Amino acid sequence: MESVETLSDQAIAIVRSRGIARARDFREAGIPPSSVARLCEQGQLVRLARGLYQMADAEEIDAAHNLAEAARLAPNGVIALLSALQYHELTTQLPHAVWICFHHKARIPQTLPFCVEAVRASGEAFEAGRMTAYIEGVAVPIYDPAKTIVDCFKYRSRVGLDVAIEALRDGLRQRKATHADLRRYANICRVQNVMRPYLESIS
Repeated sequence: MESVETLSDQAIAIVRSRGIARARDFREAGIPPSSVARLCEQGQLVRLARGLYQMADAEEIDAAHNLAEAARLAPNGVIALLSALQYHELTTQLPHAVWICFHHKARIPQTLPFCVEAVRASGEAFEAGRMTAYIEGVAVPIYDPAKTIVDCFKYRSRVGLDVAIEALRDGLRQRKATHADLRRYANICRVQNVMRPYLESIS
């Protein structure tokens, strides 16, 4: 039988490798809840939310922390819109919530420890432009800059047309998006007619 110390070492190794670990990660490794609870009592782990743990000595939490937490708690979603814009440094907005895009058939978690703004998409509009950002050791699905900009035009009634235009201007100026990629995603998301005049006026 493995010692408590060995189980604790394994639990710490899991959290350090993942950045943020879920209770399921420990169960799959054969680590009982009592070992995890003991590490929390000893101040080595911090319980972020139900079934969600991080090292106590992790770097100071910043705006990206909730994105890593969302990726662990809502693994079927993709970080999108204002949250993706902020990550890509394409907006001056400070999102009050984590914006996540879910497949139109996916279940949206109801007990997340932070505010969520959810949108839905399907088919290529959901899959196109997905990339992986590594935040606090967590693989976070997020849309790339060009897809994020196009989504802002698609969901302009939610985020505001001014935000979409600002993102478009900054994305092109900072060379984080090209006209070709923007037009391709605009066709996929069926907003090519909406975006055309802005693409033509912003070089």
